Amino acid sequence: MMTTWYERIKRSLLTRLSWVASRSLRCSLVLLLLPILLLSSCSLPQVKAEDRLFLNLSIDYLGSYQLAKQDFAGTRVGGLSALTYDRQHNQFYALSDDRSNFAPARFYTLKLNFQDKDGTTGIGQVTLEKVTSLLGEDGEPFPAGSIDPEGIALSPNQSLFISTEGDREKGIDPFIAEFDLATGQWRGRLPLPNRYLPRVEQGQEIGVQNNQGFESLTLNAASYGSTQLEPFRLFTATEGPLFQDLDPNQPSSTLPIRVMHYLIGDQPILLAEHLYPIDTPAETDENLGLSELLVLDQGGHFLSLERAFGLTGFSGKIFQLAIGGATDIAPIPRLEGHTEGITPIYKRLLLDLTTLGIPLDNYEGMAIGPQLPDGSSSLILVSDDNFNELQTTEFLLFRLRS
Repeated sequence: MMTTWYERIKRSLLTRLSWVASRSLRCSLVLLLLPILLLSSCSLPQVKAEDRLFLNLSIDYLGSYQLAKQDFAGTRVGGLSALTYDRQHNQFYALSDDRSNFAPARFYTLKLNFQDKDGTTGIGQVTLEKVTSLLGEDGEPFPAGSIDPEGIALSPNQSLFISTEGDREKGIDPFIAEFDLATGQWRGRLPLPNRYLPRVEQGQEIGVQNNQGFESLTLNAASYGSTQLEPFRLFTATEGPLFQDLDPNQPSSTLPIRVMHYLIGDQPILLAEHLYPIDTPAETDENLGLSELLVLDQGGHFLSLERAFGLTGFSGKIFQLAIGGATDIAPIPRLEGHTEGITPIYKRLLLDLTTLGIPLDNYEGMAIGPQLPDGSSSLILVSDDNFNELQTTEFLLFRLRS
């Protein structure tokens, strides 16, 4: 039977369509497989999941400045254990941890002048401008020995938050309070869970260890001035573990430290507590502890400063922290060395101060200061000389870049 012209055309069209479809399919498969082929033909850097938690930071040491031992406005200058920067006025506030022995509890207003020499930025001069006494709830200066101020943070409310260690041996509780920036007047205190207060329960010591209270303090308000930015968040931590968080069988085996997270508004609220895993102390180290925290951004990134003193002298390390995802341990009043199942704050070593090749002192204060000429941020550390003639009040300057 002869094929009609209609059938011939129909078969031709079907053949062409089949070829086009198969060619399109082949092209699609090639496009799908191409990324896999390319990835398999070259080696890409492997990024760990933990790496994505941290900021890409670098830190460069720029120099130091030693403040001469001196008296100022009737006070002995020393014991500078904390530092905070006022961007609006381009000045620093440094807290003295004098227990009202040499003069009433106080903070100093400082100016740091940077200088360029041979293309390198350094601290040219530190100038004392003012001293302000801290006043208690009764409006009077704190009596001698009644307060051990250790942490300071500037708030948007023209105020300073101050943390203290207390004195367990004298039965003095630690506290965190707000003071007026201009006058030093008491404004109020933050609520503190009973587990931090030193006492004895059923023969067991509870609360902060002696001289291991609230050493660090920082908050996340990004700008300072007369405009209130409430609510904002405040973070503090004990320098060492609470007694009830230690393993009673091996009290020195771990150092579980609690970082506290407050929401500061009309009524301050403790939102959470997180586990800070301090470095295991070396055999030659004593007095190892967390001496400072510093907020970096609104995304849960911090710097921390760990300080130790031992047979080889002072040492210190700066870490970057990522708090996101850390377990809230506030519902756990006693860790007793058991941290299984708890996700701690992630931390990464940024700088070991012993690698700087300079004599080290007792660095306790840390603050981000003004921008450097190259646009990077300045980071300043200050040492607490303990009013000891053999120690120094020293400022270290770093460049912090991301």
